[in-house]
Formats: sequence, C-alpha cells, structure tokens
Amino acid sequence: MRQVIETHGFDEIRTTESEAISLYRDLVRARRFDERALALQRQGWMSSYPQFRGQEASQVGAAHALREKDWFVPTYRSNAFQIARGVPMSDILLFRRGHSEFQSDHDRPIFPQAVPIATQIPHAVGLGMAADLSDDDRVICSYFGDGATSEGDFHEGCNFAGVFDAPVIFFCENNGWAISRPARQQTASATIAQKATAYGFEGERVDGNDPIAVKQTVEAAIERAREGVPTLVESLTYRQGAHSTSDDPSRYEHTQESLPAWRTADPVDRFETYLRDDGVLDDDRIETIHEEAEEELRRAIERAETTERPDPDELFESVYEQLPDRLAEQRAWLHSHIEDHGTPEFDY
Repeated sequence: MRQVIETHGFDEIRTTESEAISLYRDLVRARRFDERALALQRQGWMSSYPQFRGQEASQVGAAHALREKDWFVPTYRSNAFQIARGVPMSDILLFRRGHSEFQSDHDRPIFPQAVPIATQIPHAVGLGMAADLSDDDRVICSYFGDGATSEGDFHEGCNFAGVFDAPVIFFCENNGWAISRPARQQTASATIAQKATAYGFEGERVDGNDPIAVKQTVEAAIERAREGVPTLVESLTYRQGAHSTSDDPSRYEHTQESLPAWRTADPVDRFETYLRDDGVLDDDRIETIHEEAEEELRRAIERAETTERPDPDELFESVYEQLPDRLAEQRAWLHSHIEDHGTPEFDY
C-alpha cells in the first residue's frame, strides 16, 4: 500500500484562483446551511438533524474532484458534499420535513442518503461492478464515517471491490467519533487507510481540513479507479458539533484523546486566511459570497415552507413493487387513525 503523509498546510499545494474561490464559496454555503439547519431544528421546524460543522473542507474538496458523470453514494452526514454537487438546499430541507429526498428535477448521479450505518457501501460496489461490466468509465464515490468501518458491510464492500476491480472510491471521513465512541476504540489498526492492504488496493490519508489536498487526493483516486484499482481515502477531520440534535457530547467528549491543532482547526477560517494571505480574497469578495449564500438559503427555506406536506401514503410507496401484508396493515391503521383523529397539526 502506498502511504501518503497528511498535508497540514497549503505550502506545496497549488490550484487556480477560480477553483480556490469556488471551493471557498461552497465552504461558506455549507457552513451557513449547517448553522441555519441546526437553528431551524431547535425551533421545531424539522426533524432531528446531523451536524457536519468542521467537516466542510473534507466534503467540498471531494465533491469538487468528482466528474459530472461520477456517482456519489452518500450517508446522512453528507449535506456539504451534496450541496457542492448541486443538490438544492431546499431538497435537503424538505427531506428533513418528511418529503422524498429529491424534489427538484435533476439528473445528478446521486443515490439517496443511507441512514443505516454502512449499508450504502455494498450498493456503491454493485454500481461500480455494473459500470465496469458495461464499459462505462464512471467512478463511484461511497461516503461514510469512521464508525462505518466497524460494520460488516464495509468489509464485504471492500472485499468485493478488491476482487472484482470495481471503480470505487471508499471515502471515509474520520471525524474522531462514532457517536460517543472515539476512533481509538474503533480499531486496533494504526490507520483506517491501511485496511485497504487486506483487500488488495490503495489506501491514502489526507488532511481533511485542507480542501485542495482532499480534492487532489480524490482526483488521483479517480484516475486509479478508471484503471480498475479502488482506493480507500481516510480524510482526517474533526466533528465540532454533536453527533445529531438528539446527542449530548458533554457526556463523553472528555474521553477523546488530544488531537493536533491542524486536525481540530476550523476549516472555513483556515482556508479563508490562506486565501487572504495569498491575495485571492478581500473583505468585499468575502461579503459578497456570504450575501449570496444567505440569499440562496432564504429562498430554500421559503420553498420548503410553502411546499405542501406530503401525503401520508407516500410512506408506503416505492418500497416494494407489491405491498406486503404487514405494510398494508400499517397503512390501513394509519388511514383509520386519520379518519378518527384527523390529520395532525404538529411541529417537526
């Protein structure tokens, strides 16, 4: 396995000015979305929300590396990745308010979010094997957290990808926690990236707070995937917030071992400082980018609030071709409940 030492700065990383600004714009968009989504959930506006503050550079950098036709197979904490890939903010908000995930007309190659841990990994590998069999040079990026590497789905997916040379990038965002379990209690391996050796493909680590380094690492992985060599990328970042809005990190955060400053540094502030020092950003451009993000978010919230609530029957659609008896019974009960009590008016 080719080990790659993490990059903890930007000195040896170069990109174009336009790409640097595009990365920064998506970092700001993701940060503002996360902050506002958390506030909305606390107001009862939507259901439980998984924060990603601190992980924006990791997700945005990887999203910018993918080609337009490459598939993205996400999990529930991938909102920054999805926003950078072009998913409307309103779609993500509506999903949290009980609607089906994709409300806008688009043909983006993105799977629905997988909430059960690691279940999307075999799906991504199957998609990659199908692309290979059909001589399609699409690459599939499966996104998951470090906790997912403790699941059997991770092993099965990696094993199949290695055996069948599936064009898959396993993008593991190591944010230091699997809910309340610190990474050091997840595995005895020195790194997650080195697990790739057992499956016969590449493993790399990258500073997940450096969007340019992440982008370049994933770009290299894409080139290998097109040649039939999967890659396990371990993006080292840090979860600044709680696991979700139903979590209380103060009950366990004392168990985390000390991490270096580069690992816990705020990625948005860090990249902004770098671009300021390099003369790419100034106060006026930063203000404009923030204003544009605020306006986009305002329109997304307005659309979510003015969209009619979904029909309860949508819960049972698109699950099975023929509804099984047990779900038919549940649907009948729901209809009976609504008939007796009416459609409930409730806060999310």
